[in-house]
Amino acid sequence: MPEIRQNLVTTDWVIIATERAKRPEDFKKKDASLKIKEPLPEFENTCPFCPGNEKKMSPDETLRIEKKGKWQVRIIPNKFPALSKTGERIRTVDGIKRKLTGVGLHEVVIETPLHNLTTALLPTDNVRNIIKSYKMRYNEMLEDKRIEMIIIFKNHGESAGTSLIHPHSQIVATPVVPAPVRERFNNAKKYFDENFECVYCRVLSEELKDGSRIVLETKHFVSFIPYAALSPFHCWIYPKRHYSSFGDITEEEISDLAVNLQTTLKKYYYGLDNPDFNYVVRSAPADLKNLDFFHWYISIVPRITKTAGFELGSGMFINSSLPENDAKFLRDIKI
Repeated sequence: MPEIRQNLVTTDWVIIATERAKRPEDFKKKDASLKIKEPLPEFENTCPFCPGNEKKMSPDETLRIEKKGKWQVRIIPNKFPALSKTGERIRTVDGIKRKLTGVGLHEVVIETPLHNLTTALLPTDNVRNIIKSYKMRYNEMLEDKRIEMIIIFKNHGESAGTSLIHPHSQIVATPVVPAPVRERFNNAKKYFDENFECVYCRVLSEELKDGSRIVLETKHFVSFIPYAALSPFHCWIYPKRHYSSFGDITEEEISDLAVNLQTTLKKYYYGLDNPDFNYVVRSAPADLKNLDFFHWYISIVPRITKTAGFELGSGMFINSSLPENDAKFLRDIKI
């Protein structure tokens, strides 16, 4: 019989459709047209992110990490930003019409000089530099008083929303806290007020105790498939230490997160044939730090199924794969 599970963190209800459940290996790409038939080159002369094209295609930089005189990570303003970095944050209310000026920051993190790699296949030091660059720009953006929320995310693959192949991620700083983020934030505060503990810490403790949904545990981080995962192979990476702002991550934790994130993505890469995916760093709103009830984390969502009318109409999700089976499948992949 199917189960309807509730995600304690998001409060979402999820139908775990056991009678239509697929085996984890069934989610591998089957269509040969979805795979790259020929290897990509290390350099593409039309790519704006490749070395040598910086001055003519992406001259402005907000951050650069170098090694032996060559850049390893660059952060640049998005050429087509969703928000304008100039101007003041002005609220306007006219009856039912409420609006803000579209100010904010929108930047691209070019993760490697090499055109043909993915995060899963980069050297661990490169992944560490990516996370380090996230932290540096995150904390710099916090100084902008117009900013209320900073979202760090990666789109990998066409169905995940990427438009350029060269490995990159993005940072968007907005002048408002989006409603879904505020709702999750309020749910965490409500749980803390009622139970005198952080819901994220409780979930992490229970997942470690159970063990069946753990994908990887390193010194400072744990990756796992949530008990009520919204979709197949939906994964969270939690820091073991409780802190609410990603900007407070330490150097030692950055190094450990690089190992955990890269190894987890490698398990996707080899186990599911390099699926399209999104990952998002979920951190506290910009002006709130050192919160007892909120715990930052990373969410990874492989784009191997599609949402349809039921999900849109009900707000519930149907997961056709058992989280316990997904976690074991990934756990058993040897890197």
